[in-house]
Amino acid sequence: MDYITCTPKRLPAEKLVAAAKTATTINPLNHAPLERLIRLMPGFAPTPEHIAVVTSKYWGLQGVKLTVGFMDNPEKALKQRLLLHMNAWAKTANVTFVETSTDPQVRVARTGGDNGGYWSYLGTDILHIPKGQQTMNLENFTMQMRESEFHRVVRHETGHTLGFPHEHLRKGLVAKLDVAKTIAYFERTQGWSEAEVRAQVLKPINEATLRGTADDAKSIMCYQLPGTITLDGKPIIGGLDIDATDYNFAALIYPKPKMSGPTPKTPANKTSAKKASKKTAKKVARRAIKR
Repeated sequence: MDYITCTPKRLPAEKLVAAAKTATTINPLNHAPLERLIRLMPGFAPTPEHIAVVTSKYWGLQGVKLTVGFMDNPEKALKQRLLLHMNAWAKTANVTFVETSTDPQVRVARTGGDNGGYWSYLGTDILHIPKGQQTMNLENFTMQMRESEFHRVVRHETGHTLGFPHEHLRKGLVAKLDVAKTIAYFERTQGWSEAEVRAQVLKPINEATLRGTADDAKSIMCYQLPGTITLDGKPIIGGLDIDATDYNFAALIYPKPKMSGPTPKTPANKTSAKKASKKTAKKVARRAIKR
């Protein structure tokens, strides 16, 4: 079976600083954790360019409603199906994707060729993409695509649109990568330096912080890497669907508003209820004695 894998997408270098400013203006919590980075990455230089690279791109705790446009006018059934899977994140998060034909924020295309593949820009970065260009690409997606790929690919790319980056790989998965080919791949697709590739991809996350067991990437946001850079030629496909931990994380980043409900009983009300209950009990007892 041929699996579709995600090609990480990043803005051109000349837009990174401006995009970081946009991200922190929309959501101040996006500010780069400089102190932590300096501790973890000796020699890290907090220049505007470096800060821009590590700035988060989440839309904010108030939630987000994004408009979606389809650039190549696919059939109505496909539009509805794609929107259904994009909105799967709304199960626990305050996020909504709605179709519009007027100036959509999320622009979905199914382009092939040099700009083809399966990718999305990250979160607030989509605001820096020219209006005539897609912010998400789903090459070759049709109604004939396997349902499992809608779950795995569309939900993964939508996670990127919400600002969720790729998760680090586990130790066992990193061991499957051809180091030279991996470095060349990310230098070519992302413009990363060798040091950045080693830090972002080839350095596994601390196993003590991982959930689950074995070297099985459960998260839908786990790196998806092609077989061309693995030692055995098999792709790393990442999670198959949004899992419980993904849903919990989404709920933290985009918490749903608290639902208003009936006013809870006050202690005074509880006291009144107890008194009424006692009176009823006494009446029942008196009736029993009379009988």
